[in-house]
Amino acid sequence: MAGRLFGTDGVRGVAGEFVTAELALALARAATAHTGAARPQVLVVRDTRESGEMLQAAVAAGISAAGGDALLGGVLPTPAAPLLLGRYGLDLAVVLSASHNPYHDNGIKFFAGDGYKLTDEREREIERELEQGAPAPPASGAIGRVRELRGAAEDYLRELHTRFQALDLTGLHVLLDCANGATAHVGPEIFRRLGASVEVIGDAPDGRNINDGCGSTHIDLLGERMRAGVHEVGFAFDGDGDRVLAIDRSGAIVDGDELLALATLHLRASGKLNGDGVAVTVMTNYGFHAAMREAGVQVATTSVGDRYVLEELRARGWTLGGEQSGHIIEMGFNRTGDGIASALLTLEALAGRDLAERDAMAKLPQRLVNVRVRDRGALARAAGVQSGVQEAEQALAGRGRVLVRPSGTEPIVRVMVEAPTEQEAEDTCLRLVALVERELG
Repeated sequence: MAGRLFGTDGVRGVAGEFVTAELALALARAATAHTGAARPQVLVVRDTRESGEMLQAAVAAGISAAGGDALLGGVLPTPAAPLLLGRYGLDLAVVLSASHNPYHDNGIKFFAGDGYKLTDEREREIERELEQGAPAPPASGAIGRVRELRGAAEDYLRELHTRFQALDLTGLHVLLDCANGATAHVGPEIFRRLGASVEVIGDAPDGRNINDGCGSTHIDLLGERMRAGVHEVGFAFDGDGDRVLAIDRSGAIVDGDELLALATLHLRASGKLNGDGVAVTVMTNYGFHAAMREAGVQVATTSVGDRYVLEELRARGWTLGGEQSGHIIEMGFNRTGDGIASALLTLEALAGRDLAERDAMAKLPQRLVNVRVRDRGALARAAGVQSGVQEAEQALAGRGRVLVRPSGTEPIVRVMVEAPTEQEAEDTCLRLVALVERELG
């Protein structure tokens, strides 16, 4: 193995090529050994990708080889893992999913016994052990067992029901897009238990259709169905169920910024917003910041990625944070984003009001362009671009914002402008795009 395996959300790549059975076994064996438990109890859950069964078998073998017991929870959303860790008192959870990626990708991520994802330090330790290629023998000297964990889905539903037991959805007509992924069963079920009338699309996974033209990354499908006028609200999850976007009865998309604004004001009014603050990323719409400023809510801004939002929440002792993509973390319930819980939190915040009449924030028009460049690292040295950005920022001071940043993985510079009008956002963005192309293209 050469280089880092772990990204910001575990190990991810093409199943059978990068994410192989051999790698899955080695990672699971090392992670299990690092728990320090005499006989580690390890939960394994997966999404609906066809490669999930292969990787599940390999992970179970690795856990057993390290002297742990592999408890197979089957197909469940990623956020079920940290909840079930606490419910069962387990030592580790392994989630097999590539989230919103297409079916041919898969991934492996770990949650420690405290419900949080493994630290960077722990991931580096696991990588070093794999580099050395000499796995330690089981701490107990014995081989572990592999068994099915019956009732895992029901226990996750029970956690959701307990959190939202006061939410009465009787008479509400809801349309859900489950992305042919991990929420296909549990998502509709909890809405029905709370009294809603539910119709579902994207609930027939076949191993290859996860995120395929459906779910939160392809929300147009849900929008088309919502515009038919039969349902009052629609929610779209991604393949592993840690994100959600909404559609109101008019067919308008309600992204994570607006959902987070609703949740923030609701939790604050309920006395449940610890520290009167919320954590967001640099991509969060300026309108969110303006609304929070008016409401007297402090906003902390992080780099893009739920990992960084979570770090900020933990550092400050805050309750709520999220991303424009619909990854929302309510620490009072879970320690990672939970799409189903976030959808229910939205309805709780609305308290019977129509989503189309939301007023938590006024979203500013946004223009985003990805510019392909020779060297994304040269952005910091491009004096003309930096000067142009400063000029644009001064022109929009107090009215909007500018964000020009390199991609973390591709030779791309992202140019984003938010302004009071579509025309001003468009004009400013195109001027900056031209600068980037001239100096870096």
